[in-house]
Amino acid sequence: MEVREYLTAEGRSPFSRWFNKLDARAAVKVTIALNRIEQGNLSNTKGLGGIFEYKMTFGPGYRVYFGRDGDILILLLGGGTKKTQNRDILLAKQCWADYKQRKLSGKEA
Repeated sequence: MEVREYLTAEGRSPFSRWFNKLDARAAVKVTIALNRIEQGNLSNTKGLGGIFEYKMTFGPGYRVYFGRDGDILILLLGGGTKKTQNRDILLAKQCWADYKQRKLSGKEA
C-alpha cells in the first residue's frame, strides 16, 4: 500500500503537525505503526464512517487517522490520543471530506 499525507489546500499536513510534536519514543512507535499500515497490516484498525483509526497501546493511547482511496492508497489525515479522540475524529473527517471534494473538482493530485 502507498501511504501519503493529506495536504490542505494551502499545502499543510495536519498529520505532520501532530507527528512533529511527539517525543522520540512516541515517534518511533507511530513510525512502526505506519510501516505496518504500508505493508497492509490493518489489524489494529477500526472503521469510523468513512475514515479509519489505527490504535496503539502505548503512552496515552496514540491514534492515527486515515482514509483509503482505492485498494492501494492510504491517506494520513491526522493523529491524536484517547483523550483528544472525539475532536481528532471530527477533524480527520473534515480533512477526508475536503480531500474527496478537491479530488472530484480536479484540484487534488
